[in-house]
Amino acid sequence: MKAIVTDGEGPTGVRLDEVEEPRAAADEALIAVEAFSVNRGETFQIESRPAGFRPGKDLAGVVVRAAADGSGPAVGERVVAHATGGSWAERVAVTTDRIAPLTVGLAATTAAALPLAGLTALRLTRATGPLASRRVLLTGASGGVGHYFVELAAAQGADLTAVSASGERAERLLALGATQVVADVEEAEGPFDLALDSVGATSTPAAFARLTPEGALVWFGQASRVAPSFDFFDWRGAFNGTIRRFHYEESDVSVATDLATLVRLTAGGRLHPEMGWTADWTRTGEALTALLAREVRGNAVLTVTT
Repeated sequence: MKAIVTDGEGPTGVRLDEVEEPRAAADEALIAVEAFSVNRGETFQIESRPAGFRPGKDLAGVVVRAAADGSGPAVGERVVAHATGGSWAERVAVTTDRIAPLTVGLAATTAAALPLAGLTALRLTRATGPLASRRVLLTGASGGVGHYFVELAAAQGADLTAVSASGERAERLLALGATQVVADVEEAEGPFDLALDSVGATSTPAAFARLTPEGALVWFGQASRVAPSFDFFDWRGAFNGTIRRFHYEESDVSVATDLATLVRLTAGGRLHPEMGWTADWTRTGEALTALLAREVRGNAVLTVTT
């Protein structure tokens, strides 16, 4: 079968190649992939892996072989899944605790944009605790996680200020429920009860300095690829606050359960995936280049043709 693999000599770092068919374990279903999503974090992963590595986690498709242990969806069922790797392929084996059925009428391209970004945003709302009436600052809001989190937090009643340098994306974030959008974290007027930072570098301490004295910072990414640095003697903001490092895979709720929630919210019109790039998977390299150049609003989704 065909799959996208890393290519250290190619201009985009990936190529379409022939690979071995997946061998499903007893608790894995084999899925024929219809669409997959490319995430910014995977662009960093591609740079550090040897040639032939198979990236990708997000996918939507149809089950062609059910799990041998009887768990999970049946053959022919349309599903969305968050694999542990190798999802940019014609077929992929995924453990059934990372698969959720799709609602009738929900397109594969829409569903494929849900897993990584949606899981991160949904689980961030659990990490933050109740958001109603709380003043919240969100950096790096232009990507898929930012869009999902803004909509989920606004639905809970958060007073949310989002950081986005793009005027076009600012309009969309306001439409999704943000109270205010600023171009730079330095422009955000606190104090905030809570700050969520996915940028790193100077963004992290700047967000912390805009918290209430007992405020909390959730640090869930480093898109700038520069580690943040704190001055212990800078007493602005949360001088008695907390900092939490967050990883979306750490959860007491299964991926399948949270994916089912994301599907239900999307099908019900309460969550709106943003697909800033949709194309055939032969253009995966172009999508990666666009993500690195921050040219994609929301998610980049590729459709698999055989």
